[in-house]
Amino acid sequence: MEPTEHKWDVQFRKGTLEMVILALLGHEAQFGLQLLHSLHQFETMKITEGTLYPLLDRLKREGVIESYWLQEGESRPRKYYRLSAAGQDKLDGLQNRWLRSVKDINKLFKQCELKDKRK
Repeated sequence: MEPTEHKWDVQFRKGTLEMVILALLGHEAQFGLQLLHSLHQFETMKITEGTLYPLLDRLKREGVIESYWLQEGESRPRKYYRLSAAGQDKLDGLQNRWLRSVKDINKLFKQCELKDKRK
């Protein structure tokens, strides 16, 4: 991977990570490491705990996610995160903007492709 590709990947991940985390938590409540494993299923969303936990803390302070402790069996309690009502509103807005952006970018690609074929 060239350095410019790596920079692009980092910027892309930064720009989409919050939306992706909200989407995952909108699907089901998850504890931190579970969320990290969910993200690692996707090549472009591989992050470290050092990136995840500060982001979760910020989202909690903003009121878009909530946390609670749950003890399952004999294991130690785990801190679970879930989407709040405000978080669902934010996710809906982010998804709408994402879909509009993808549609616009695809339209732009198509226009550029047509222009290239005419040359």
